[in-house]
Amino acid sequence: MTLRIPFFGLLGKRSPMEGLVEHYDKIAECISAIDESLECYVSGGVCREFKELNKTVDEIENHADSIKRNIRNHLPQGLFMAVEKHLFLSYTKSQDNILDAAQDALHWLAIRPVIIPEEIQKDVIYLLDSVAKCTALLGPALKSTIALLNGESLDREGTKECYRRVRRERDEVRRRKNDLEKKIFDQEIDFKEIYQLIHFVDCLDNMGHNTENCAELLRSMIAR
Repeated sequence: MTLRIPFFGLLGKRSPMEGLVEHYDKIAECISAIDESLECYVSGGVCREFKELNKTVDEIENHADSIKRNIRNHLPQGLFMAVEKHLFLSYTKSQDNILDAAQDALHWLAIRPVIIPEEIQKDVIYLLDSVAKCTALLGPALKSTIALLNGESLDREGTKECYRRVRRERDEVRRRKNDLEKKIFDQEIDFKEIYQLIHFVDCLDNMGHNTENCAELLRSMIAR
């Protein structure tokens, strides 16, 4: 039988769960940076802002990795964890995968200049918006879970609703991704461009997939 301590914050200077919030903030920062510059790329090819964006996202990802390593290197003994350690580590990995997928998405766009056909420009922007919304919904879900685990909140149903919102937006990401991939294959463009765009779209979808995984792991943390 594993003993769980709800008021984890009282046992140490800093809960590892708080480190997850710090790590999540890097995801939000990354999404914001992408959102600012991708529209420029989609509508006008490779612009100066997009080149700078890759460097910015790399820096954010490196910072996030250092936060992740710090969390893992300073975990308390299992008896004093607010949640099962394997759940905590799985969540950390899934949350980090969101950033990795964002980095990969930009990598595919940066391989070579690709002109995105006007017919699908709005679909690309809508997909990115949906991915951004999905990842944004993870923040309240994470904070609500921590509040529940720390005994600062008793709103279990409200916390579960946060998970449902993430899942609903993930379904929207999947729908947009499937529609967009079909449209990409219908375009009269070079196969190299189709290949490049499909991989870019898959990476965005992967961000949604890992966000949904995070929500499922949070749900497991509060399961009775």
